[in-house]
Amino acid sequence: MQSYATIAELVAAATTANVSLSELMIQQEVANSGSSRAAVWTAMEQNLSAMAAAVKRGSTGAGVFSKTGLTGGEAVKLKQYRATHHSLAGDVMLMAVQNAIATNEVNAAMGVVCATPTAGSSGTLPGVLFMLQQRLQLTHEQMVRFLFTAGAFGMIIANNAMIAGATGGCQAEVGSASGMAAAAAVEAAGGTPAQAAEALALALSNLLGLVCDPIAGLVELPCVKRNAIGATNALVAADMALAGLTNKIPADEVVGAMKRIGQQMPAALRETGRGGLAATPTGIKMKMRIFGEERNFES
Repeated sequence: MQSYATIAELVAAATTANVSLSELMIQQEVANSGSSRAAVWTAMEQNLSAMAAAVKRGSTGAGVFSKTGLTGGEAVKLKQYRATHHSLAGDVMLMAVQNAIATNEVNAAMGVVCATPTAGSSGTLPGVLFMLQQRLQLTHEQMVRFLFTAGAFGMIIANNAMIAGATGGCQAEVGSASGMAAAAAVEAAGGTPAQAAEALALALSNLLGLVCDPIAGLVELPCVKRNAIGATNALVAADMALAGLTNKIPADEVVGAMKRIGQQMPAALRETGRGGLAATPTGIKMKMRIFGEERNFES
């Protein structure tokens, strides 16, 4: 079995072989799955198609709405705002935000999304990717490679720490997704493997300690908009890395810190719906409105 245990090992292998991180991941998948290169590529294309469909669905017409009424239609509001206003953050950034929110609204409405690395963090990568498609005129191949690069880093985070809010808070979900997106964006923009690792370290460092406190225990609030922050954080981190800025703390050590923080985080702040925003008076009222009675969300 071929695998890379650390980010440092992944970067070193790509640098020594003078190949992209996405190429290393493709080779690893072929070696470990026993599938052909064409089959591995096609499987990732299907993930890309699912992402594209979710972005389109969430941004079309009136948008999509969850059964609870907690979320929906806000990606369309951003789309309309972008078309009629001079935004403060800039249209490029808001396009990424729109894509992220659209995807997570589809998830909240029980639609099809691609978990990257989880359904709750499924908007961050497409938020970045489909903006970059227009910004950098990415080819279909580059978009598929973006996902392989993100997957390479996500695999290492999952193996060395955690990617579930129930075990590590939202830092493990949106934080990991933001780091994955930042690293993949660097490669898409022509950066080096070392810069990709710095981008991940910067992005994940910015979201360390982020709690998972879903209102009524549902993956809607504040999850949807946290993906918007994850997407913008990824873009800023990628730009900093491409400019030559470094995180000083190596990516693998950041992942290790995230694991320790997740282990120390109280259960009430790990997807149980019992702490943080879920425990506010308004959050409790929302839960009562949806379920009609007190409900325990112990994981």
